[in-house]
Amino acid sequence: MSNYFLRTLREDPSDAEVSSHRLLVRAGYIRRQAPGIFAWLPLGLRVKNKIETIVREEMATAGAFEVHFPALLPREPYEVTGRWDEYGDGLFRLQDRKGSDLLLAPTHEEVFTLLVKDLYSSYKDLPLSIYQIQDKYRDEARPRAGLLRGREFTMKDAYSFDHTDAGLDLSYQAQRDAYERIFIRLGLEYVIVKADAGAMGGSRSEEFLHPTAVGEDTFVRSAGGYAANVEAFTTLAPPAVGWAAIPAAEVHDTPDTPTIQTLVDRANSDHPRLDGRAWTAADTLKNVVLALTHPDGSRKLVIIGLPGDREVDLKRVEVAFAPAEAEAANEADLARHPGLVKGYIGPWSRAGAVLGEKSVTGIRYLVDPRVVDGTEWITGANEQGRHVFGLVAGRDFQVDGTVEAADVRAGDPAPDGSGPVELTRGMEIGHVFQLGRKYAEALGLKVLNENGKLVTVTMGSYGIGVTRILAIIAELNNDAKGLIWPETVSPFDVHVIATGRDEVVFETSEAVVAAIEATGRDVLYDDRRKVSPGVKFGDAELIGVPRIVIVGRGAVDGIVELWDRRTGERSQVAVADVAASFS
Repeated sequence: MSNYFLRTLREDPSDAEVSSHRLLVRAGYIRRQAPGIFAWLPLGLRVKNKIETIVREEMATAGAFEVHFPALLPREPYEVTGRWDEYGDGLFRLQDRKGSDLLLAPTHEEVFTLLVKDLYSSYKDLPLSIYQIQDKYRDEARPRAGLLRGREFTMKDAYSFDHTDAGLDLSYQAQRDAYERIFIRLGLEYVIVKADAGAMGGSRSEEFLHPTAVGEDTFVRSAGGYAANVEAFTTLAPPAVGWAAIPAAEVHDTPDTPTIQTLVDRANSDHPRLDGRAWTAADTLKNVVLALTHPDGSRKLVIIGLPGDREVDLKRVEVAFAPAEAEAANEADLARHPGLVKGYIGPWSRAGAVLGEKSVTGIRYLVDPRVVDGTEWITGANEQGRHVFGLVAGRDFQVDGTVEAADVRAGDPAPDGSGPVELTRGMEIGHVFQLGRKYAEALGLKVLNENGKLVTVTMGSYGIGVTRILAIIAELNNDAKGLIWPETVSPFDVHVIATGRDEVVFETSEAVVAAIEATGRDVLYDDRRKVSPGVKFGDAELIGVPRIVIVGRGAVDGIVELWDRRTGERSQVAVADVAASFS
């Protein structure tokens, strides 16, 4: 350590939000270069390389071959698949000196597809699985939490190529199984959840989520085994009901009721239910106006009708309307549609509307799946200070479709009938997709099948966040004094500390280091002569090598101390027996 490239810090970095960020910087593993961008120092690289080694071993077991693509890529393949525009502001775009458009790849489906197209032409060449471990780039609007959400990050991305759907199923399962082995070896708890494919496209999509309070993803699971992230959760819609016995809708004055709560209070005070039950927010139909900005720059409004006791979930909205970007309509948007009466918007209007027609606003009207034919609602009458009571879906208004945009709550029924769900925070550590033929079709990847006929190849895509996993392991393995790495990924196997000034301490320490290294172990040796024992112990606790050897006063008697950072246990052992302690 007297000449190792390492400096520890006593103070936390001011921008650190989570333990992993704070400790990895303080212990000398990474250094911030810009928001969401970090330099890797020797200790950090050693941990990162150990994670990558585990990934490589399991990829080899799964039959995948490693390649390596550049991060800087041309625009054209991404334009052919539509993702040059679909990625929106999340894509780092640049031009070279000749004005050619380039990008920093957020993912590599296109170039993997073109590589196989260039080299393979027969079904006899398939199945094929190839992968890389490469840095990716995404222009996160709000990079945060150190390595957990950055603009530059390291991923393992694998791609499978088959000429039949049955072959894709086998390739997908092989990668899925490899992921489970990787996470087990890394000691990471994981839940496999149904996921949305997003800009990746494709059919089957599953995420490996690590349950953690600092996770940015919310997922649901039931006691019966259902699991999905909230974006992929599908609402269990109630059955439609008849309306023959339901009285005609009525419009009532409801002044000063621009919110759901004020509307419920007014309804209960001025228009109580005949059956004696109190009106609740669940009886109201909330209508939220969103503005959708499409990749071509066009901006259109959509109205979402949902039960008044629910809120719009922006993540679910983002998935529902991708690749368009969705936001709340602003005053200028509303001004262009005078039929929208803010606070009193509804799908029906007494003045001039024909019952049963589509939205009188002329704007696309989508509803939550719970709004089925025959359900009754209190909703805006599109008149200032007025609401309509007893409005029946299917009878009094029609919709343009349904949309999964409402928030998911604990207790909601799982769509597979396995019971109510609970909500848990998690961090994505892996994602597997059955891409199907989307990219192969767009880029012309075809092979001759058994009958000599050209068929389009079907693909899978499989990603693991290497640097994110490193941060999660650090998040899980620490105490008030520093990191405590699992042995599988620790930067060194043993940390030897020479304490004291007597030459016998350093001579004994060097003998101990040599003996341990002879067993094949990597040793970090604190040989600094002008550093106090307290500082050395503090650095050892911060750096987090789990097994420590302290060489101090007992060296003259041939005794050293073993310190296990995981348990805090300390014991004395003869110098001659130290190496055997690590076998």
